[in-house]
Amino acid sequence: MVIKSVNVLKLGIFQGAMMAAFGLIAGLFFLFFGSMLGSMSNHGGLGFIGGIGALIFLPIMYGIFGFIAGVISAFLYNLIAGVVGGIEIETE
Repeated sequence: MVIKSVNVLKLGIFQGAMMAAFGLIAGLFFLFFGSMLGSMSNHGGLGFIGGIGALIFLPIMYGIFGFIAGVISAFLYNLIAGVVGGIEIETE
């Protein structure tokens, strides 16, 4: 089998959704460690508020940048695959 082209929009949506999931995981880490470190300092609520902000902001930004990177990489793949012939995959 040879992959000759990739649907640009579908790959962008897929990669955006995958990166948004990673952003959610990163936001949870920020929430956990921010609240933990904030409770040890004199500014207890700031770490938790920053963690909530990261929990909202990171999945959105990861999703947007993941979508853009997916669209660009699919476009470049289609451009290069037209020249070199694509990727060969062996299946059984």
